[in-house]
Amino acid sequence: MISLRAVFLLPALLCCVTLHAAQLTVELANGVHTWDTAQLLAHPQARDVLIANDVAYKRDMTYRALPVAALLDAVTPQDHVQAVATDGFAAELPAAPLLQRTGAHAWLAIEDPSHPWPKLGNGKQSAGPFYLVWTDPAQSRISPEQWPFGLAKMRVLAPVAERFPALMPDAGLAADDPVNAGFALFQKNCFACHRLNGAGDSQLGPDLNLPHSPTEYFAADYLRLYIRDPQKLRHWPQAKMPAISTNVLSDAELDQVIGYLQHMAQQRRAGEAH
Repeated sequence: MISLRAVFLLPALLCCVTLHAAQLTVELANGVHTWDTAQLLAHPQARDVLIANDVAYKRDMTYRALPVAALLDAVTPQDHVQAVATDGFAAELPAAPLLQRTGAHAWLAIEDPSHPWPKLGNGKQSAGPFYLVWTDPAQSRISPEQWPFGLAKMRVLAPVAERFPALMPDAGLAADDPVNAGFALFQKNCFACHRLNGAGDSQLGPDLNLPHSPTEYFAADYLRLYIRDPQKLRHWPQAKMPAISTNVLSDAELDQVIGYLQHMAQQRRAGEAH
């Protein structure tokens, strides 16, 4: 947050802005690496990249960017990466799509302080200082939650199910049970903003099972409407939850996510009964 003193001094400081305006921390098995803006802009693999229909700006954008794979030394496709934004958004990403060079291609877009990006709206910041963007995202079904902006940190961690067993459905379910499919979709599309049973790293959205699940206080049709477009059910100018279209979650997939939430509510109630 900018202090009042900083606001008063801002005109004088603008002339002194340098390329060291931000830092990105990358935590890998071989240690913690810190990159500043100037280093990333000068990286030998940095280039101008055109992003069609950018998720944050809703239009085509051109960024100075470098392949995310260039920052993930010794990371393997079997690893798991978490990308944390300054607002508490914590995207959980399998490493394989971040490393691949065919199909969807992951890029770290770098905001040059001397040529700042547009603001995301009135009273909002830009998508900088760092933003994970994709070329050809449809080829790997990359969801909007896998485009974290305002990026501050990337780190290799154990998969979600290992770190947070409280998220796990009943172990007695068959591997192909729709609840397990819903759990996988929850991790990809919901977990970056929401915790469940107190488990998770996100600081952005509410817990989806404590004290109650939305499946307990929304009628089914209204819960689907809210997920598809929150503003159609509860108009709130400052709301942060985006609409989730059928391009992101099909109707069948949305049913699986809701089925997972219903299952976890039942698990919680069973635990409370004991």
